[in-house]
Amino acid sequence: MRKLKLQMQQTVDGYVARVNGSMDWMQGDSSEESPKYANDLIDSVDTLLMGRKMTQDFIIYWENIVNNQPDNPWFSFAQKMVDIPKIVFSKTITTIAGKNASVENGDLVTVVENLKNKSGKDLLVFGGANFVSSLIKNNLIDEFNLIVNPTAIGYGLKIFTQTIKLKLINRKSFGSGEIMLQYEPDNS
Repeated sequence: MRKLKLQMQQTVDGYVARVNGSMDWMQGDSSEESPKYANDLIDSVDTLLMGRKMTQDFIIYWENIVNNQPDNPWFSFAQKMVDIPKIVFSKTITTIAGKNASVENGDLVTVVENLKNKSGKDLLVFGGANFVSSLIKNNLIDEFNLIVNPTAIGYGLKIFTQTIKLKLINRKSFGSGEIMLQYEPDNS
């Protein structure tokens, strides 16, 4: 069975975005460490799962790098983000613009379980907050890759809305002060 992995940026105080969805607090790592980590993670998967609200900005951002910024240190990662199949979960739309993007309107649990049971590499979810929260509530995430930024914003959107026990399986710090914490559910 394939794993569903989550990769999410968050603040020290546990927020993944401001109330308006802004992520202007993200530090960003200008070294080669972050792109290498991101490339390694994306190479371990063959499909992205995303919520509708964040998808359009996500697609525009990565396609712009591929189409207009060949010298960007994130260029090879951006190519992977554009080329990988993306499934956008929505109850309100049936199509979305963007390369390799499709919309799924079916029951979240059923669709994700079916995807996990197919052969292939693992699956990766990037967000948004409400979508990820739904995945967590339904115990669908098998690996949490949380990148904690050295910033507190005091108020915003969270992905954890209930108690969940996690087991730390890896950690890595970046020159920017960001820390990647990798967890799996602790079912003990």
